[in-house]
Amino acid sequence: MENLVLKEDRGAVRILTLNRPEKMNALNTALTQGVLDAMLEADAATHIRAVVLAGAGRAFCAGADLAEFRHLTPDQSDAVIKRADLTCRVQMVMSQISKPVVAAAQGPAVGGGAGLAIGCDMTVVGRDLKFGYPEVKHSIVPALVMTGLVRGLGRKQAFEMISLGRLIGADEALALGLANRIADDPLAEALTIAEAWAAAEPRAMRAAKQLFYRVSDLPTEAAMQVGRDVNAMMRSFREPKP
Repeated sequence: MENLVLKEDRGAVRILTLNRPEKMNALNTALTQGVLDAMLEADAATHIRAVVLAGAGRAFCAGADLAEFRHLTPDQSDAVIKRADLTCRVQMVMSQISKPVVAAAQGPAVGGGAGLAIGCDMTVVGRDLKFGYPEVKHSIVPALVMTGLVRGLGRKQAFEMISLGRLIGADEALALGLANRIADDPLAEALTIAEAWAAAEPRAMRAAKQLFYRVSDLPTEAAMQVGRDVNAMMRSFREPKP
C-alpha cells in the first residue's frame, strides 16, 4: 500500500504520485485510502508548504476501479457505505487541508480522477488530456463527484458532461475553467506553481485558502464580515519595521 502513492519532497513542496500505472491509476480502495492519508500527512508536515498531485504513467487517473464493484453489492451494504464515505472524504480533502494543492493531469482524468483533478486548488493539464464523466454510459451515476463538478462549472455545461459522458480535451477544459493552464510538461508547470506558493508566508497562504473556500459558500454580507476578520488578523503576520 505504501507504493500506491509515491512521495517526493522538493524543498517545501511535496509531490504525491498515484502509482498504479498498469491500471491507469484507477482508484481501488487501497489507493483511495492512500491518497487521503498522504494528503493529511502532507498537511501535518511542518516543512511542507505546498502539494502537487500527479499520476504515474500515461494517465492521471481513470476513475474508480470497476473491478471492485462486483464486491460492492446491495447485500454488502456496510462495505458500500464505507467505500462511499471514503470516496467523499478523498474528493474533499484537497480543498479542506490548509496547504494549497495543484494537480498535474496528463492523459485520462475521468470519473473519480476528474474529481480529483478539479478538486485541487489549481489544475495544470497536458495537451493529451481526456477529461470527463462517462459513468452513465456504464449504467453508473457519478454521484460522489457531481458536487465538485457543479460547483466548478455552470449548470448547463455540468449537466451536459454527466448526462452525455463526453470526454473533452485540454483546450476545452481550459475554456470552461476546469483547468488553469495547459503545458507540454504538466508536472514541471505544477511544480512552478507550487514553488511560488511555498515562497509565500505560510500563515498568509493558509488564511487565504481557508477564506477562499468559506466565502464561496456564504452570502455576500457574511462573506465580507469574514473577510474583514481575516484582514485584521493578517496584520499580525507582518514583521514590524525597524
